[in-house]
Amino acid sequence: MKSIYDSFELNNGVKIPCVAFGTYKAAEGKTAGVIGTAIEAGYRYFDTASFYGTEAYLKEAMENSGIPRDEFFIASKVWKDEMGYENTKKAFHATLDRLGTDYLDLYLIHWPLPEPGYADWKALDLDTWKAMEELYKEGLIRAIGLSNFLPHHIENIWQNCEIYPAVDQIEFHPGYSQEAVLSYCQDKGIQVQAWSPLGRARLSEESLILELAEKYGVSAAQLCLRYALQRNVIPLPKSSSIERMKQNQDIFDFEITVEDMYRLATMPQTGWSGEHPDRERV
Repeated sequence: MKSIYDSFELNNGVKIPCVAFGTYKAAEGKTAGVIGTAIEAGYRYFDTASFYGTEAYLKEAMENSGIPRDEFFIASKVWKDEMGYENTKKAFHATLDRLGTDYLDLYLIHWPLPEPGYADWKALDLDTWKAMEELYKEGLIRAIGLSNFLPHHIENIWQNCEIYPAVDQIEFHPGYSQEAVLSYCQDKGIQVQAWSPLGRARLSEESLILELAEKYGVSAAQLCLRYALQRNVIPLPKSSSIERMKQNQDIFDFEITVEDMYRLATMPQTGWSGEHPDRERV
């Protein structure tokens, strides 16, 4: 990987850029400004979701850019209260309308359970997945996948699907690498993506992160993003300033040593969001 325009190949042959811009909370000012700045900074892969409320602002920013739709890679997600066969199809078409596009590059189930303790999650996930498979076969989605699914959730899909999930998007960063999920997905050819690849504020103050950032002459954020890439994980950083946006792309001219990668992979749990699909938020 030499730049954010380099790509991984999904299990269906679709090429996916190696770095995305995450749009969660990117339109809190109710404008397309931050997303427009990200396009100006060079990002072409944008990760959104119906829950984020940023799809319409992404549409506005893309239109304002004058860049053709096919130069963007756009991912969105079906939310907890949109799951089920009919609901998913309805939610998907509403997402297309808000984005002003006639197809998505990637569509994900946002969470495996609508709420902790939900008894019939297996059937609900399969109904949701069936709808996504049909949308995929119709050519409306280039790849379909999952978000926040753990191995026991993925197995339910894997054992009962026609089309295997191409992606699983999880919280991933030094101090919370979710090794069991990463190993499972990589064994099955499922591309892992990292939401919150920089962790929380505490992670940037962690002694190991500061030590290694100084060693490689990079920021704590650049170190975390490089860590993801070297684990073959696609990071989805967020930022509001063009300087930070560009800095977060400048992660291709250094390499973390094997020893330091192990140190990052085995550091104590730090910077976890408190989110877990099977539990109430901590």
